[in-house]
Amino acid sequence: MARPSKYPRELRERAVRMVAEVRPDYPSEYTALTAVAKMLGVGSPETVRLWCRRAQVDTGQRPGLTTEALAEIKKLKRENAELRRANEILKAASAFFAAELDRPHQR
Repeated sequence: MARPSKYPRELRERAVRMVAEVRPDYPSEYTALTAVAKMLGVGSPETVRLWCRRAQVDTGQRPGLTTEALAEIKKLKRENAELRRANEILKAASAFFAAELDRPHQR
């Protein structure tokens, strides 16, 4: 299970919007990210950059797997692992009962 974010979703969305709005006022994207991080009290401009990249992927502006797709893949991997464990248990139980049936019965 993923740990909860230190920053609320609304703050992350606001930071992404602010970077897009103030980007023309700065000589580089990094300086805009740094300014927005300071304005919002975010610990690192890298955090804001990652939020921006994630938003770009989610809106189709950048290639990559969307947040929804990543969540679905994670869910399916977890389910797959659970099914593999159940399958191993069933195989072991099947082998045990098959061995029991092969033994001669004493009365």
